[in-house]
Amino acid sequence: MSPRSSGTRPRVAIAHDYLTQRGGAERVVLAMVRAFPDATVYTTLYDPDGTYPEFRDARIVVSPLNRIGLLRRNHRLALPLLPLASWALRPDAEVVVASSSGWAHGFHHSPTSKVLVYCHAPARWLYQTETYLGEKATRSPQGLALLALRPFLTAWDRNAAARADAYLANSRVVRERILEAYGIDAQVVPPPYGVDPALAAEPIVELADWAADEYHLIVSRLLPYKNVQHAVAAFRDLPERLVVIGFGPMAEELRAALPGNVRLLSGLTDGQMRFAYAHARALVAPSHEDFGLTPLEAASYGKPTLALHAGGYLDTVRPGLNGTFFEEPTAHAIRVAVTGNRGTVWNADAIRDHARGFSEPRFHEELHRQVEALLGGAAGEAGGPR
Repeated sequence: MSPRSSGTRPRVAIAHDYLTQRGGAERVVLAMVRAFPDATVYTTLYDPDGTYPEFRDARIVVSPLNRIGLLRRNHRLALPLLPLASWALRPDAEVVVASSSGWAHGFHHSPTSKVLVYCHAPARWLYQTETYLGEKATRSPQGLALLALRPFLTAWDRNAAARADAYLANSRVVRERILEAYGIDAQVVPPPYGVDPALAAEPIVELADWAADEYHLIVSRLLPYKNVQHAVAAFRDLPERLVVIGFGPMAEELRAALPGNVRLLSGLTDGQMRFAYAHARALVAPSHEDFGLTPLEAASYGKPTLALHAGGYLDTVRPGLNGTFFEEPTAHAIRVAVTGNRGTVWNADAIRDHARGFSEPRFHEELHRQVEALLGGAAGEAGGPR
């Protein structure tokens, strides 16, 4: 494809695995939609009530699987069918920007399209199966099913990655995983944080009897590798309070064992999320993350983070500036971090300045640069198969 003439807007499509939940990846897709407001979004499953309401304003094309309500409500049940559903989606644009953690990079795009993959992580269920499940794969029906499907899914996944024209990683650790899984050297482009402190906050009724600035905060999907269960255990014997905001398969298990100083909330509006961050004492981040997004959201409110010394947090937490690290995701290590933070005075303005380095305008600028590089024949700048 020849270089574009000056001032001509390229046709861009956005691909994403599934829009069935509210999380960091879905916020990144919203940022992509704002970067390319004319783009159509292609996805295997779309649940308007399960994800962010802003998607209702976007043009969304879904796979045939979306007709099955059970799969819209629980995308994990669709796993054996998602390769076929991905192949059924055919984005038609000059450039397909694929937001992928397992499927969108494999959508059946037009032969004339350029494909720019923004990788949140190579599929955890394939390359980090035990971390994803929280136990050995042989100990659960889900794990046994994954082991049976792994040869087929791995071949599909690597073939899909090889068809891309360029790869972007959201963090240094994901760049390493992409290189290991696919042999692709990806450029790191951090995503933007997704909350706006300038917008109004909405009080959370469930916290009306808790004084502001007296609770720690966790914002996370409730999956085994997120280690929320260990954070809850850490607070069991502490005077500090903890608010957990999230949903997922472990919700009922966690709710049944909550101590009196821990509360679990889900389904909050963006206004309530702003309230939660604004009135927290500190964020606790105990999970193995591909990118440390929530520390940036907390930092935009001048709040520090107590984070696991691993994964994407290495890119977004700077010790002494906007947080501290603990070395392992155990109740003991988290408890030590919380008690060690007592009385620490943080520079809220410096923390906010740190967050501004991960702004959405910067993200938009980089995406536009990458798209233009592909159309101009400079795909190598963005990283590609070695």
